[in-house]
Amino acid sequence: MSMAVQDPTKRTTKVAVMNAVHDLPVLVARDKGYFRDEGLDIEFVTTPGMAQVTTSHTVKFETVFDRPLDSVYNEGGIDQYRMCEWGIMKRAVEANTAGIRRRRIVALGASMSKFAIVVNKGSTIYEPEMLKDKLISVTPNNGSHFTMLKMVEGFLEPQHVKTTNAGTMPKRIEALKRGDVAAVVLMEPWISVAQKEGLRILIESHSTRSEAASDEVDAATLRAMFQAQARAVEDIEHDPTPYVKYLIAETGGRLEAKEFHAWRLLHAAPQPYTRERWDDTYNWTVKWNMTVPGATFENTVDNRAWQ
Repeated sequence: MSMAVQDPTKRTTKVAVMNAVHDLPVLVARDKGYFRDEGLDIEFVTTPGMAQVTTSHTVKFETVFDRPLDSVYNEGGIDQYRMCEWGIMKRAVEANTAGIRRRRIVALGASMSKFAIVVNKGSTIYEPEMLKDKLISVTPNNGSHFTMLKMVEGFLEPQHVKTTNAGTMPKRIEALKRGDVAAVVLMEPWISVAQKEGLRILIESHSTRSEAASDEVDAATLRAMFQAQARAVEDIEHDPTPYVKYLIAETGGRLEAKEFHAWRLLHAAPQPYTRERWDDTYNWTVKWNMTVPGATFENTVDNRAWQ
């Protein structure tokens, strides 16, 4: 793996870190010095995420661009970030149509985060099709929303999929226990918390991240960033145990390391975002009315890190 030394005259790259389940390779690469080994000058910007017990913000349905990470990006406080594949696609497409700061899809990301649809232990819902017309709590237009649709679309017609927003992961667990909703969509470490607290998993699936970047982040910098993440991926896949601490910290003491189900962690080195994947995923999001039609691979994807 070659070292790409960043030109010292170039600007510092501001990289977002949020939920550990999405950003674990970035956190590991940061703390083990892998970005520094690549000669990179990076400022890590922590933004609130729905997995963190300390998060108090609410997610707006109207526009994704008012959410904390997006707002910081729009104002220039972040240059590069990652989230669910469909969420990045929605933002990249609609930023172009809205005339706000552009971001491109620059890679298929390293984290295949696990999401699960969870019900109460005593629930009479035993299979996905039994969620017909039942309220499911998600983060609208984010990973839990998109992955839930992927998990149920083989069982339910769109008009029978009913969603609501009960807040952060801990808040939606509380809503489920109160009976306010029939099911909730959780990601780690909150799937492990749900299992510990006696809730029942209905179905689960991995969900791949995508990487987004502004046009100011050059190809060499992105290439070096992805090489640092790839080194971290090797460490995590070899033995995730030392890195469980990042996820446990988000629960505020509700979970111990031994109670976390590390087998759900899955990572691979970042890779180019292919035209075939664009066609399949973009058409899928348009089908579900989750982004606007008319975008193209050329104006949304930029695989410059590999060119």
